[in-house]
Amino acid sequence: MSELDEFKIGLIECLPHLRAFARMLSRDPVWAEDLVQDTIVQALANRGQFRPGTNLRGWLIIILRNRFFNEMRRSSRKSEISGEALGDIAAIDGDQEARLEIRDFTRAFRKLPPAQREALTLVGASGFSYEEAAAIAGCPPGTMKSRVSRARQDLQQQLNGVEDADAWTGTAPVARRAGGRGG
Repeated sequence: MSELDEFKIGLIECLPHLRAFARMLSRDPVWAEDLVQDTIVQALANRGQFRPGTNLRGWLIIILRNRFFNEMRRSSRKSEISGEALGDIAAIDGDQEARLEIRDFTRAFRKLPPAQREALTLVGASGFSYEEAAAIAGCPPGTMKSRVSRARQDLQQQLNGVEDADAWTGTAPVARRAGGRGG
């Protein structure tokens, strides 16, 4: 089998991961699919830049991530009500606690800043190590660990009904309280 055939097979094998990652980042299934398609097109166009024997999935996720953040910067997309969001609004019949829990988690996850969603998706959902996730996100491993930790804490607080505990307890890190980046 030729190197090009192996590359194409690798692309196909990575599609489910790319779709999941794009949906986690974009929170919009249509935009997510566009991101995946654009990523594949860019990967095929830049095939010569990929080094065989390295992590193809990581390389593709970096392309997708960069496209996402470039699009966010470029267009400052306004949130639209998608079919997925309408599902959150629709009434749910009784005894569907699992569905309610998933809906609550999805809402809480969507409220996380993009850097925290990305970190939690890379480490928690995609199974990358902190070091691999940090390389993909272009940050130190300690920053990745911090983002994952903060994302988990924020999710837990939201799921426990505390929207922004830092705001009323005064325990927010100085950078976050002062409106700084806060990673």
